Amino acid sequence: MSVNGKAMLSLKEFFLRKKVLKLYKDILLCIREVPSQEDQKELREWVRRDFKANKYHKDQYAIKSLLKYGERSLKELRQNLEFTR
Repeated sequence: MSVNGKAMLSLKEFFLRKKVLKLYKDILLCIREVPSQEDQKELREWVRRDFKANKYHKDQYAIKSLLKYGERSLKELRQNLEFTR
């Protein structure tokens, strides 16, 4: 089934997409806490590049693997910010 020429997502795909968008938002919010404006800009560009480069993946296992990588990266960023405080 399609709506406006776009295929509808299955329930699993919908929830996976929701997780990806939440991760993206959480990373961008965390980047705001980085003290240096230059570092913030660089990190935002890096995140956008990574998400754009991987947005065409259809394999759920690949997406889940990338999500785990993103979650680990976010955790690492948060830990590094805690150390700098």
